[in-house]
Amino acid sequence: METTGNKAITIRGLNKSFGRLEVLSDIGFDVKQGELICVLGPSGCGKTTVLRILTGLLPFDSGEVLFNGENIRKNQDYLNQIAVVFQEPRLLPWRTVWQNVRLSLELRQSKVDENDERLMRQVLELVGLSEFMSAYPHQLSGGMKQRVSLARALVTQPRILYMDEPLSGLDLRNREELQDEIVRIWSEKRISLLLVTHDPNEAIHIADRIIVLSGRPSQIRDMIPVSIPHPRPRDSAEIRGLEQKIRRLLGSD
Repeated sequence: METTGNKAITIRGLNKSFGRLEVLSDIGFDVKQGELICVLGPSGCGKTTVLRILTGLLPFDSGEVLFNGENIRKNQDYLNQIAVVFQEPRLLPWRTVWQNVRLSLELRQSKVDENDERLMRQVLELVGLSEFMSAYPHQLSGGMKQRVSLARALVTQPRILYMDEPLSGLDLRNREELQDEIVRIWSEKRISLLLVTHDPNEAIHIADRIIVLSGRPSQIRDMIPVSIPHPRPRDSAEIRGLEQKIRRLLGSD
């Protein structure tokens, strides 16, 4: 078995087509332990396809995805080590915030005990929802619903957190607030986090490293490290330079 060192995930030569439509072509990159990665690309390029493959929701045609040096298709423990936050919160409307977060544990284990409930309280406090545990989804704002979705993912204590454009449906104020929250939570948990986005500003504000994809068939156009320390300013000469570089890459399809 290959040793992956400090790599959480290794992706090599990933290819995926839907019929005659080639979507991914020879995609390869690593996600290090505790690294915060953003996958960025133009609309329809296959960003979500990459994420769905990594979460086991979609098979791939060729290549490999390794977790602990083992193909995720063969690693029976892999799905227990990851969690996903989708673009839509997907909360059950008849369940309270507490019950929606509890659902993640109910689906993974036969019994939810006092230690689990203690963890639930800690996670809800972490995402700023301690005072809303008894609220129902219809009583929450869009940003609060995504916080519930994030808590539901974190309560399983994943080693890797995948996020599929989770802020795209929010207004600018909520989006920027939750960008900061994602970075804060990541800095406390130090899990590996991969976030798919179409927004260069969001990627620059959040990521340690940005994977820029081309249009279909999607290939890696560039991998851009972001060395600006957190918390990052919203605007600076360095940030504007990175944004211009990314927009040139996205505009050169």
